Amino acid sequence: MRYERHQHKKKKRIRWSSVFLLLFLVIGAVAVYSYFQYRSGVNDSAKVADQDKQEYTFNGERDRNGLTNILLLGSDARGKEKSRADTIMIASYNPDKGTYKLASIMRDTYVEIPGHGKNKINSALALGGPELLRQTIKDNFDVSMQYYSIVDFQGFVRLVDEAFPEGVEVNVEKRMSEGIGVTLEPGVQRLDGKHLLGYVRFRQDAVGDFGRVERQQNVIKEVGKQFASFQTLPKLPKLVGVLMPFVNTNMDTGDILFMGKGFLSKENRNIETMRIPVEGSFENQRVSGAGAILAIDLEENRQALQDFLTK
Repeated sequence: MRYERHQHKKKKRIRWSSVFLLLFLVIGAVAVYSYFQYRSGVNDSAKVADQDKQEYTFNGERDRNGLTNILLLGSDARGKEKSRADTIMIASYNPDKGTYKLASIMRDTYVEIPGHGKNKINSALALGGPELLRQTIKDNFDVSMQYYSIVDFQGFVRLVDEAFPEGVEVNVEKRMSEGIGVTLEPGVQRLDGKHLLGYVRFRQDAVGDFGRVERQQNVIKEVGKQFASFQTLPKLPKLVGVLMPFVNTNMDTGDILFMGKGFLSKENRNIETMRIPVEGSFENQRVSGAGAILAIDLEENRQALQDFLTK
């Protein structure tokens, strides 16, 4: 009887050893696959990306409410040091609730820039890089940013083409051509990266930058939805690799993969959006030296942004 018990325990140990070995091999294979996929994406983009990236100091702070806030900036400056931010967004992830939110700050919003007086908020990037823009948002809206990411628009084009070879389906609401380098006709259609970039950058109409911000947010939500419609998770390492040569960021690649994996793995991938300034809280004005600006009710917009991010 004792011999049989000894043999049973021995078989059990062998069985568990086999399970652990198999698990180790699977994890190792996934890690190797992910690494080579990531390097493949990097190598593809490195051939055309601007490798001379500006180095920035960024004194990021953790949000007091436990949120992970990322300052997202869109640029087509191709390494030019004094470029203004074409797109300013706050991407926020709540790890407790598992929610994703996106707030756009219109670039003509007229605010106090620390050490430089009042100006359009997008000028802060040219005056002092992402760190000054972080300080400007903190001082005016009391939102702390932990990370920043400046994305060259060509990276957006390559990411869309890699992730969606057949294009992203959008409803183009009107004919668009002026200032975007492509011509778009109205109607539901699938757009490749170049044409989708033109769509989200168009602002030569009656609604101007307001329409552009709305299109940007709608496209981000639509891309998130279409990511969820097929098995994107295995492609994630390569997609990150494709994008990284076009991104100037203080985020580790591991952090980006972790957040991307979390988003793609969730059943509810809804992205909530808002715009600063909120409706009814601003006036269109002209200021000497700055041109057309949005004069905002700062307190109302600060409270609206706080409520949006934390509730």
